[in-house]
Amino acid sequence: MTLRDLTSEKHKDAERQEFVKILLSGKIHPLFYATFLANQYHIYYSLEVLANLYDQLKGLPDIRRARQVIADYNELWTDPTVRPQLVPVVKEYSDYITALSRNDPRKLFAHIYVRHMGDLAGGQMIAKKVPGKGSMYKFEDAETLKAAIRERLTDDLAQEANICFDFAIKLFQQLMELDIPKYVEETNE
Repeated sequence: MTLRDLTSEKHKDAERQEFVKILLSGKIHPLFYATFLANQYHIYYSLEVLANLYDQLKGLPDIRRARQVIADYNELWTDPTVRPQLVPVVKEYSDYITALSRNDPRKLFAHIYVRHMGDLAGGQMIAKKVPGKGSMYKFEDAETLKAAIRERLTDDLAQEANICFDFAIKLFQQLMELDIPKYVEETNE
């Protein structure tokens, strides 16, 4: 079995989340999406700093997404006096991958696989549905980057990749608990 096969159930669970349905509806409220981006920024920043520190990003040009995530957020967040709410799983995830990096930094690559490969694949469809430019989903040479990631994957990363999917699912669930508009209201034009 491949890593993709070993993580397919968790991947499907993540895709079934209500947040993902809203994300793909083409009607996600810009402030809800910006809140998602703010949370994603902290997740990606933590992961990319640690992965870079432990040489897990070598040979992967254009993989870092944190800068693009914050650019997308800045495009959409309209009130600089108010910060979006960060959900608890963001700190939980950061603490988890910090501990993971100390114990087995190679496993950080499972998180790169889940998050960044998702941006390279499904992110292309998401970019067409979300407000703003969607620059977090734009890569200079996506096919070369996907191939470089695949070359480094091993089946023993499956358990850790499934843990990363669990964190993603928690993020989606906690975002849905926020008291903010989820959809853009439809107009009767």
